[in-house]
Amino acid sequence: MDSAIAKGLAELNLNRDEVTIEILDEGSRGLFGLGGRPAMVRLIAEIAAAPVAPAPVAEPVQRVEPTPAPKPTPPPAPAPKPVAPKPVAAAPAPTRHDDDTDEGEESDHLTEAELTHEGEVALDVVRTLLNYLSVTADVSLSLSDPDDLTGRRINMINITGNDLGVLIGPRGETLDSLQFVSRLVVGHEIQHKANFTLDVEWYRQRRKDALAQLATRMARKVTKQRRPVTLEPMPPHERRAIHMALRNFKGVYTQSTGIGDRRRVRIYPER
Repeated sequence: MDSAIAKGLAELNLNRDEVTIEILDEGSRGLFGLGGRPAMVRLIAEIAAAPVAPAPVAEPVQRVEPTPAPKPTPPPAPAPKPVAPKPVAAAPAPTRHDDDTDEGEESDHLTEAELTHEGEVALDVVRTLLNYLSVTADVSLSLSDPDDLTGRRINMINITGNDLGVLIGPRGETLDSLQFVSRLVVGHEIQHKANFTLDVEWYRQRRKDALAQLATRMARKVTKQRRPVTLEPMPPHERRAIHMALRNFKGVYTQSTGIGDRRRVRIYPER
């Protein structure tokens, strides 16, 4: 706030005792440097302004309107050229999802040093967030196995303790939000996108195993009935789990359909 007042006095070229200070907003530092806002003040000068001499009044001048020139007649527009109709391409048939990168979370390839630094910062940020939430828990860091497609490994932060269901929420929605905020703060600290996974009591791994079982069960149904099956809407990482579970399942292929939160996986029989 003091810096805002000093800046205003410098712009007005006045001293502090020559103005009345009105505080509009005390400002906020935010959390981890995010969400902060500057202080806002209004400075009202108390010194009297110098008298201003009245401006001389000019004698009225008679205005002569010019005679408008005649508008030129535009030439006739040329006749439009005939346009041949464009051929309409047929809609492409669905293709097998062997490449599931559109369902994964893209990230830059990190060096070992960058991966280690991201993990250390993520540990500190998650512990601080839990402290803000008054949650007592242990936080551990590990590396994932290499991805089946990209071969990359990512940091995995797992929170363990008692009565932590509040951090997971219905269908993991609270956990997803906590992960989003944590990644945002860590990315701000390390100056590049963070892509670690945040988990509570290994909920994500248990959910992944359950999705794999569901995918296998639905795939067997598709091969038996020879009719496609559409699963419920899922977030990107869960859709990817379905694609990966059925990537080598004979007799079926998968495709994501829908938009936004309604996007879901559809399992088709092989032709």
